[in-house]
Amino acid sequence: MSTRHFVSISDYTKEDLLGFLSLSRRLKAGEVGGLPLAGKSLAMIFRKSSTRTRVSFEVGMTQLGGHALFISSAASQLGRGESVYDTAKVLSRYVDGIMIRTFDHAEVEEMAEHSTVPVINGLTDLLHPCQVMADLLTVQEEFGSDLEGMSVAWLGDGNNMANSWLNAARVLGFELRLGIPEGQDPDPDILAAAQGTTPILLTRDALEAAEGARVVTTDTWVSMGQEDEKEERVKVFQPYQVNREVMGRAHPEAIFLHCLPAYRGLEVSEEVLDGPQSRIFDEAENRLHVQKAIMMELMG
Repeated sequence: MSTRHFVSISDYTKEDLLGFLSLSRRLKAGEVGGLPLAGKSLAMIFRKSSTRTRVSFEVGMTQLGGHALFISSAASQLGRGESVYDTAKVLSRYVDGIMIRTFDHAEVEEMAEHSTVPVINGLTDLLHPCQVMADLLTVQEEFGSDLEGMSVAWLGDGNNMANSWLNAARVLGFELRLGIPEGQDPDPDILAAAQGTTPILLTRDALEAAEGARVVTTDTWVSMGQEDEKEERVKVFQPYQVNREVMGRAHPEAIFLHCLPAYRGLEVSEEVLDGPQSRIFDEAENRLHVQKAIMMELMG
């Protein structure tokens, strides 16, 4: 195992990532018995609110025999200015793992640097690695475990999901086709690193990005903290909506993914979101199985 934390997909080797996914499939199939995390505790720090992240981690810890503690920023000393350094040192004395969902990616990196127990990135403005691992599990369930020949189209914002898809493509070696408007590109360093190792297309044309792709995926155009910009962002991203025309350019067997929550009728049409190619609820469920695998590997 390349690292004892789970901060970024790019911290791991291909063998590591495939190992996480293999264990996820075994957990989902009920092939792993016992309570591997019995008596262990996970501190869950939330600076950003959540549905899927909180429920999947909390239920996952319970199913593995452990206990999860919800810590909101407002109800903890972090919200009153206690340093990440002090928080990491104190929590390490109490718990066996820390999951943090926050805005600033540097906060997760600092937590990992000073914690003596594993730290899991539940989301930052830069990366969303657990979600993309769940997406990869969903892709494997549909097309088989060999991800190298996969072609994935990302449409919309060059946000934390796009960055994490780039990291996954870089490590696992599949093709990623990005349809993103000018001025909204992914992190330049993450993009450059991926472009040097695997086929990456960055285009301003949504249909070109979707051409022949086995997976078409997107995210909300208005993330937490961007609500005041909604009207302008909708104008910028409207040509990148995933709709019947876009799915018609993808592979005939293509599936649609969305990390949720979705703004129905904005980044994706309802006929695609609720249509036969959509796998959004399988994808959401797979957060549970992937995160259980990650917690088992890091905390077991």
